[in-house]
This record gives sequence, structure tokens and C-alpha cells, in this order.
Amino acid sequence: MDHGLTGIGDAGPFLARVVRLDRAAPVRLRSAGARTALWARLPWEVLVTREVDGPGPGDVTVSASALLANLSADRTALPPARDADWRWPLPPVGAAVVETIATAELGRLASAAAGTLREVTGGGLGRAVGQRMVRDALLDHVALVVTPAEGEPIEVPQRLVQAASRMGFLGRSEVDAPDTRVYVAKRWLGLSAPYGVAWLQRVNKLTVMPISTHPKG
Repeated sequence: MDHGLTGIGDAGPFLARVVRLDRAAPVRLRSAGARTALWARLPWEVLVTREVDGPGPGDVTVSASALLANLSADRTALPPARDADWRWPLPPVGAAVVETIATAELGRLASAAAGTLREVTGGGLGRAVGQRMVRDALLDHVALVVTPAEGEPIEVPQRLVQAASRMGFLGRSEVDAPDTRVYVAKRWLGLSAPYGVAWLQRVNKLTVMPISTHPKG
């Protein structure tokens, strides 16, 4: 089976960045007419996607590195399917735009946190377990808060901003880039930047009840 992608100039950089962050990462291809959406999951639990030209192969998951190798060698073959490796839900259709943000501002937010993240992951703060804890705390830090016309304020964590930045979705020159849109789709929060979308499934806040007062306690 052929991969069916014609937008190699868009697909190649997407796959290269995914592989750079996780060499064993799978990529899911989902076709819709003359376009195909590429989906991947970054190591910090964010889904990233970009649509490229080409009818694609339908809906199939393959190795991101293997597909990148085929595209780089101008081979049209689709790598062996690895559908069992895709274990994550996708955001529902019908997302609503709740805010627009200057892409340049997102770039500044990403850059401000990137140096600290590199120091943590590079071993500058002690043992590996401690590094991971500090890294996760930094990624969970609220980068910005948007207030929709209706409803409660929405916190956008740094892990979502870092995903858009590390995947190159903000572009090389954020100053002249179109605005980035903040999407909400049920429990999903998305950043739709000029060159791709990053999605994060928000965790439900649990209510802790003493066993003695629990209705089934």
C-alpha cells in the first residue's frame, strides 16, 4: 500500500520533529478527501496534528521514523501498520474558538520556559527522579489564562505551549504570523497555531470524601 501523501514538504518536518522527541513514536494517518491529518503524541502527554496534501491510506498507524525514512528516500510505500500502538483518544469534532492570542506572545512564553526545561532535562538539578518532578511541574505551570465571553476562565498550561513551539507550529518568525486560536472541545483544550494544532485532554478534578460520609462507605 502507498502512503498517498503529496504534501511531503509539510509531512517531512512534522515527522522529523516527532522522531527527534521520541524515536519510537507512532504516527496516525487519517484521510479525509484530498487531505490527510498526521497525529502523534509527544512525551509530555500532548497530541499534535497537522494536515497535509494527499488522499492518504485511510486510517492507519505506522512508525513515524519509518515513514520519515520512506519520504526522505522518495519511496511511496507505507510502512507496516502498527495500529495496536495507538492507544489514545482523539479530540471530538466541533471545537469552539474561545480566544485568539498573538503567536509572537506564545513564542515569548515558550522561550522563557525553554531554558529552564533544558537545564532540568540536561541533568542540572540532580537525580533523574527529581528532574522529572521539576520538569512536570514546569510543564503544568499555567502559561496564560484566557477568559471566554461566557463561562469560567481557562488555564493554558506550559506543556501545551511547549508542544506548539517544539513542533514548529509557531513558525520561524512569530512577529508576522497569524494569531493562534484557543479551542475547547468538551474536556479537550487546543492551540491552533499557523502550522499545526496541539491538543491536551484536561484531567477531571476529583472530590475527596471521608469514608465515613461517603454514600457507599
